[in-house]
Amino acid sequence: MSRRLPVYLLIDTSGSMKGEPIESVKVGLDAMISTLVNDPFALESVHLSIITFDREVKLLFPLTGIDDLTLPEISTPDYGPTHLGAALQLLEQRIDTEFIRNTTTQKGDWLPVLLVMTDGKPSDVLLYDEMCEKLSKRKFGRLIACAAGPQAKVEPLKKLTSEVYRLENLDSDSFIKLFQWVSASIDECNKSQGTGIDENANLPPPPEEIMVF
Repeated sequence: MSRRLPVYLLIDTSGSMKGEPIESVKVGLDAMISTLVNDPFALESVHLSIITFDREVKLLFPLTGIDDLTLPEISTPDYGPTHLGAALQLLEQRIDTEFIRNTTTQKGDWLPVLLVMTDGKPSDVLLYDEMCEKLSKRKFGRLIACAAGPQAKVEPLKKLTSEVYRLENLDSDSFIKLFQWVSASIDECNKSQGTGIDENANLPPPPEEIMVF
């Protein structure tokens, strides 16, 4: 069995994402998965899990090989808070459950990749700050946060990671480019970890639609 590269996506599904934004996210996710499936190296190792968060936090599916993956329906409520802190708490639980660690007899998983995408800010601020502190003690191959749309707040995401980007538009073209860039980053992270070099080497620059902070 080849070593897995766990990839976790935390997707904001709060009421402000209802309609075109969440439909655009789905189009972008389909494009990302199609890109990864057509890469033999990624097809062999990348395992994907998606967690959505609004007033509820849902595990859409656990780590699953991309060749076995069918995206389920992603729904949004009409209104309500954005519980990103609770989503990070569930993420921590899933990593503790799913991540295969090195043993004396076998190599475990590669360092996980995490993408957090939100069009607002955390509603559960105390829990969010607590989880940012906890996750800062964990190692990730890459931890990317994306503030999507004009209402998204960058400053809270800087507590989670130094890799914060802004996507100005919430249309399907923008999300396709975002997720294709993420898939290229996953591919490079996968290959760099596999060869034992710095996992932050040779990462592709974001497209012009994505602003760096």
